[in-house]
Amino acid sequence: MRQAVLGLFAGLVLAGVGTFWWQGRAQVEQNAPPPPEPEEAAPLPEELPEGDPGDMIGPAPPEASELTREERRFFRYDRNRDREITRNEMLSTRSDAFRKLDVDGNNLLTFEEWVVTTSDRFAEADTNGNGKLTPAEFATTAPKRKPKKPSCKC
Repeated sequence: MRQAVLGLFAGLVLAGVGTFWWQGRAQVEQNAPPPPEPEEAAPLPEELPEGDPGDMIGPAPPEASELTREERRFFRYDRNRDREITRNEMLSTRSDAFRKLDVDGNNLLTFEEWVVTTSDRFAEADTNGNGKLTPAEFATTAPKRKPKKPSCKC
């Protein structure tokens, strides 16, 4: 008798849980967003779109200018594009290798070390002493290229 009562009780519990779960599922589906509307069929790739542009004129394509490597390097420093590098432009964007700027070799770059090294380099490049670098003067500040190592050791 005890097993029958326990079985009846377990059946009622399962039926109650199932009913609540079914009710909750119905509540979720009732508040669900509507299904998306079917999209129009995409045109076939062979078909071209039709339209009348009228008197519309599109923007002119940009002109590509061929800059030399040195001109590109020059314009990285010449922020206002006046074809002259002022001392402030040179000092604000200068980012030489850390070891070259660290004069005392203590792996700490002080502001004084940086200013002295960069100011000296600017003064060396400014041959006419007007406080501005022309493209020709700036070209003298280019880093020296190392020869390429052979790709294989044959």
